[in-house]
Amino acid sequence: MMQKKLSKSDSRKFNIRDFAKQWQLQAMIIPAIIFFFIFSYIPIFGLANAFLNYDLSDGFFGNSWAGLKYFKELFQDKDFYMALRNTFGMSLLKFVFTFTMPIVLALVLNELPFTKLKKLTQTGSYLPHFLSYVIVATLWMVFLDSRGPINDLFLKIGIVSKPVDFLTDSKWFWWIGVVIDCWQETGWNAIIYLAAISGISPELYEAASVDGAGRLRRMFSITLRSISGTIGALFVLNMGNLLSGGPVGSNFNQSYLLGNSFNHATSYVLQTFVVNTGLNQLRFSFAAAANLILSVLSVLLLYWANKTSKKTLGSGIM
Repeated sequence: MMQKKLSKSDSRKFNIRDFAKQWQLQAMIIPAIIFFFIFSYIPIFGLANAFLNYDLSDGFFGNSWAGLKYFKELFQDKDFYMALRNTFGMSLLKFVFTFTMPIVLALVLNELPFTKLKKLTQTGSYLPHFLSYVIVATLWMVFLDSRGPINDLFLKIGIVSKPVDFLTDSKWFWWIGVVIDCWQETGWNAIIYLAAISGISPELYEAASVDGAGRLRRMFSITLRSISGTIGALFVLNMGNLLSGGPVGSNFNQSYLLGNSFNHATSYVLQTFVVNTGLNQLRFSFAAAANLILSVLSVLLLYWANKTSKKTLGSGIM
């Protein structure tokens, strides 16, 4: 017991000594801690408004208790159920494609034998990440217009006989979001997987080649298995952000910039519902109740994803 205590004490002294030597590097994380405290932890107290009759003139501490009043109103609101359905539908559809496409791209780039082509493809694929969603939405509004280049191409090759109303037909709205998010973020997210692949020992591939394993066999048996830990960690983290738009993108940006009265039935999501009721209608407590439900659902999805990742891939984040 005495030996264990001494070893713990020595370890603690060693850590303090290391911290003292690296205090300049350790101090660099202070701005990040302050940032998250101000913009992530302090706003949590605002969720208490869901249980209060909040009024701007009364301040935060001068409001009466409302209990579950606004939650009862919320579950009687038809727009809330429509927004909930659209949020889950759009987010799940995005998740399937925007989570798997970077993995596929990373595997393909890793197998390219031409270095220049590999670098050119990788650079070109992640450049759209640096564009604002306002610019991206404007570009795609031009592309998807009934007289735009996509409709012209479809008409010329005979896929359609008349222009398709992509932006006004509600059945296309979810798929438009999937295409835009994949185009904008696939290359950027593939960088993480390419970094993980670069750490795989070449000797594993050489040994597999000697044993007669083909390229596809090596890809599935070595590459995918070696980066399974990275895939599991990102799966959990992205699942926590599922209801906000999946691994990439933003449901609110898509709904706000590309949504209109024609596609309202599929473009109205929970984030838009919160902004509309909270800021436009000034029903702050009602909007806080909706936002609290969104937060609770995200935490539950994060917990489920972590358990699933541990069972299937053997690794998680908690």
